[in-house]
Amino acid sequence: MSIERIGVHDSTGIDFPFEALAAALGDVGPSVVPVDGVAGGDDAAAVEPAACDAFVTFTHQPHLLEADPVWIHTTQAGVDGFPLETYESRGVVLTNSTGLHGDSVGDTTVGLLLMLARRLHEFVANQRERVWQFPEWDAAFTLPGERVCVVGLGTVGSAVARRCAALGMDVVGVRRSSEPVDGVGRLYAPSELGTAVEDARFVVLCVPLTDETRGLIGERELDRMPEESYLVNVARGAVVDEDALVDALRAGAVAGAALDVFETEPLPDDSPLWGMEDVIVTPHAAVANREFYRGIADLVRGNLRRFTAGEEPRNRVV
Repeated sequence: MSIERIGVHDSTGIDFPFEALAAALGDVGPSVVPVDGVAGGDDAAAVEPAACDAFVTFTHQPHLLEADPVWIHTTQAGVDGFPLETYESRGVVLTNSTGLHGDSVGDTTVGLLLMLARRLHEFVANQRERVWQFPEWDAAFTLPGERVCVVGLGTVGSAVARRCAALGMDVVGVRRSSEPVDGVGRLYAPSELGTAVEDARFVVLCVPLTDETRGLIGERELDRMPEESYLVNVARGAVVDEDALVDALRAGAVAGAALDVFETEPLPDDSPLWGMEDVIVTPHAAVANREFYRGIADLVRGNLRRFTAGEEPRNRVV
């Protein structure tokens, strides 16, 4: 399988500049070129997709698929926005970037837990208003001994679980497999989700978006969570019934939430989540990492070798 030119779509500019990836791939055989221009770069340097054999992109781009490449790599871990049947029918290999986000999302998640427990988000808001205010005596708490339920224990969920265990938290998890996970004291099957969240101070969602996980957390699951609990979503927005969550927050059925993903992104200006107490909103940025392009370069370089050797590419989706 011959790949002579790899096109980098400008949608990848959300994660890194084209120049960074191109430099990191300077030692590979195929040339690395921009397609559709590069955000903040020289659009005149862009080439037509038809001139490329493979692409690196953030989102699905129909015109890249129409160019009949050998291979398309997405810098995302999730592929819910990619028409997999179309890729398969066209014989185009699709690979993703799963496995690269454990540290970044794991660190972000622990940061969110600490913000909620130690009331750091309140202090940041008070600073903007030049307000010097000690929290209520019973508002702040510490993480050791608190139970966290991690739903989904792949690369990201396992990284979250290890970090929480290192902080002395009581970690339980929900996954299909019964194979042990480092740091997780007890595993529940997906059918036991309601039981798993009953005693958790934090419920952290780390599952991919599939038919089975869409709307996974709704009114019934939120009702099972304690009133002093917090929902943390670093998975996909559609995993949570957002209306049900808003209702639960308004009713005090749960204490708060930290949300990196939403049903509609960017989060609409009129969403009540923006102004809710004890709700932290981040812009789908848990994966942000200035070293991310190096991981993508390693994946692309390794898969080029595999293609040349006639081997199965890593992280193949179709």
